[in-house]
Amino acid sequence: MRKHARVVVIGGGNMGTGVLYHLAREGWTDCLLLEKAELTSGATWHAAGLVSRMVAGHALGSIHDYAVDFYKSIEAETEQSVSWHGCGSLRVATSPDHLDWIRHIRDTVVARGQVAEIVSPDEVARLNPLYDTKAAGVLAGLYTPDDGHVDPAGTCFAMAKGARMMGAEIVRRCRVTDVTRLASGEWEVLTDQGHRIVCEHVVNAGGYHARQIGAFSGLDLPITTMQHHYAVTDDVPAFAAMGHEIPVTRDDYFCGYIRREQKSALIGLYDKQAPQTAWLDGCPWDSENELFEPNLDGILPWLERCFERCPSLSDIGIKRIVNGGITYTPDGAMLLGPAPGLANYWLACGATVGIAWGPGAGRALAQWIVHGSAEISTRAFDPRRFGAWSDAGYARRRATEDYTLRQAMPFPQIQRREGRDIRLSGAHAHTNALGAVYEEAGGWERPRLYAPREPAGWRRTAAFDTVNKEALAVREGVALGDFSAFAKFELTGTEAEAFLNRICANRMPKAVGGTCLTAILNRRGTFEGEATVARLGPERFWFVTGAPSERRVWDWLTVHQRGNEAVTIVNRSDEIGILTLAGPRARDVLARVSGADLSNAAFPWLRAREIDVAGIPVIALRLSFAGELAWELHAPNDALGRLWSALWAAGETFAIAPFGAKALDLLRLEKAYRGGHELANDVSPVEVDMMRLVKLDKPFVGREALMERMDKTDGARIAYLEIDTGDADVLGGEAVFCGAARVGAVSSGGYGPSVGRSLALAFVAADMATPGTALTVSLLGELRAATVLGQAAYDPANARLKA
Repeated sequence: MRKHARVVVIGGGNMGTGVLYHLAREGWTDCLLLEKAELTSGATWHAAGLVSRMVAGHALGSIHDYAVDFYKSIEAETEQSVSWHGCGSLRVATSPDHLDWIRHIRDTVVARGQVAEIVSPDEVARLNPLYDTKAAGVLAGLYTPDDGHVDPAGTCFAMAKGARMMGAEIVRRCRVTDVTRLASGEWEVLTDQGHRIVCEHVVNAGGYHARQIGAFSGLDLPITTMQHHYAVTDDVPAFAAMGHEIPVTRDDYFCGYIRREQKSALIGLYDKQAPQTAWLDGCPWDSENELFEPNLDGILPWLERCFERCPSLSDIGIKRIVNGGITYTPDGAMLLGPAPGLANYWLACGATVGIAWGPGAGRALAQWIVHGSAEISTRAFDPRRFGAWSDAGYARRRATEDYTLRQAMPFPQIQRREGRDIRLSGAHAHTNALGAVYEEAGGWERPRLYAPREPAGWRRTAAFDTVNKEALAVREGVALGDFSAFAKFELTGTEAEAFLNRICANRMPKAVGGTCLTAILNRRGTFEGEATVARLGPERFWFVTGAPSERRVWDWLTVHQRGNEAVTIVNRSDEIGILTLAGPRARDVLARVSGADLSNAAFPWLRAREIDVAGIPVIALRLSFAGELAWELHAPNDALGRLWSALWAAGETFAIAPFGAKALDLLRLEKAYRGGHELANDVSPVEVDMMRLVKLDKPFVGREALMERMDKTDGARIAYLEIDTGDADVLGGEAVFCGAARVGAVSSGGYGPSVGRSLALAFVAADMATPGTALTVSLLGELRAATVLGQAAYDPANARLKA
């Protein structure tokens, strides 16, 4: 076994072998995988092996798409069988909401260039004759014919063999006992066999043991193992008479799925009324090919429901029940990417469906390690989306909740109930008293809208009018919002300006009180983040970015800080809150509680000043994501409640109203402002038409790669669309067409109440982004006319911002 390696991968399941294989494909063959037992002996071996394109969204959907294609080809490459069964997938809809859900999934699958069909109840019955469509009240089904299932052990062995064929090494029966950072910046990996391996990069793909392996290096990974059952029936006589294999059929009525397993039926069940965790104190190191005793009381209600749907199975015996562990994170998405605070320590763990994710996740992580970023957006999987607040208790509560939602309809309004009220703004009591409905953002409770409740649905609900009213309050008068859910960093020192100019693509303001919006790019020239930076003093800068980006951007700043550089970076996120006062009467309200000169001459747009408001010291930024006269007031969180009270009292004369994140999102769409769905690591300022955030006449991270992108005329470009809609607006991911040709996909959208139009941002083929181009968008299964706009729908000259 080699003593030095470029990369050591820990864990020989589908995630670990997926990373190893794709590193070798990238040309990094000096890689070593260490497995404590045998390959597949953790969660991989007992998986049901499902692989489906039936996934909404571009990033995760692309990972699933890649797995389907990969499993069809890896067998020929390696001569290792994966037992691909191309039977397709089917999901049934039994209510109008169900029908809208599968239509939305279909729109997003088609947007990725894949085949997905809405089929009739009769076609559902033909595809799966076991299914009693009339008794179930099936309205339609979603069918993805290219899906299937595999032998999970075979997939892992195939990737392992392929990696070996390219020169990578795998060592079994070799448990890692410690992972330590050396003074050189390299990693030292120790094993129970007495081996010491020094490497540049470590990948923790430890499955059940990932949390314990992370603890060797000071990490507390939010991973919980949940128990999951599937039952295998005796032989099903009806299968012999069928001319095809039934599609893998999913139905949230029995919280599970059913597929053929040789001559039997395999029925997967999520016992959501009694979910069970495992190994909360750590998985035993000698655990190998381990299963748990079935929880019959927990699964029988769901098995009975399955028999209601497939009555012919009720008279067939069950020959075995498998109850194995599956790793879950608090939000159900994997941990894929850099570990927080540790350079060149990578995570590929916390995977709930490692068979479907392993190849695509392995490819994305290999690209990230080798090239500095993946080709797909990895924001939803980046481990640094969780902060220090995501401890073991939080991880357990949220993972358990996520397990219960695995087969439920993921309405866009749904907010998790467990693990809440972790990071609270000082104004929380005030927004709560006004009836705020909250959403999570980086652990913060952020007011989403102000209403007794937010109904769930795929179309416009009663909340539509509520949010529009909040947005119009900003446009027509004055409104107050609590937007404390941002990361706030303070940078000081004689070299703070030079440091920021090197890290950020835009030039830092020279004058005290100046601000800039800047892109933060990686080696590939794509977005690592974006931030607002204000110069508060000759050697002092205030740096603000989105709350979910807090750990990621903190790492980016601190990792790039040179050891002798005279710059100090302090995280002020928890101690400072933010209130936004916005609207044409914002100056009138603020003047009543502050003696500062708020005139345009003294305090123009895009300036920052430290002032007192109601006797409270604040950093006031005259900026607005809403496109109106506005001030962001950054104040001590313990004084934010008093600040809210003072502003609210001062605004009562002007009929001040509260506004939340949903209203702000609609307001930014009216201004064509790019949001988090547009500014991810799969695009650069070129594709999103934001080169104004870049100054090419100075060096910065990603400059050379960005300049190469500027020379390319093909690829996707952002387009601003007006869509002719009815009772629904786009949710993101929908397919965009020009005639019969698919030309792109929506990234975000919503209704613009000030302009009375449904708006969207989309990535389309470059020649389709020209203003005036006529397109169509597939919205809940209907093609809707769309037109590319050439400027913001609201106040394109920014007169309101400068008022």
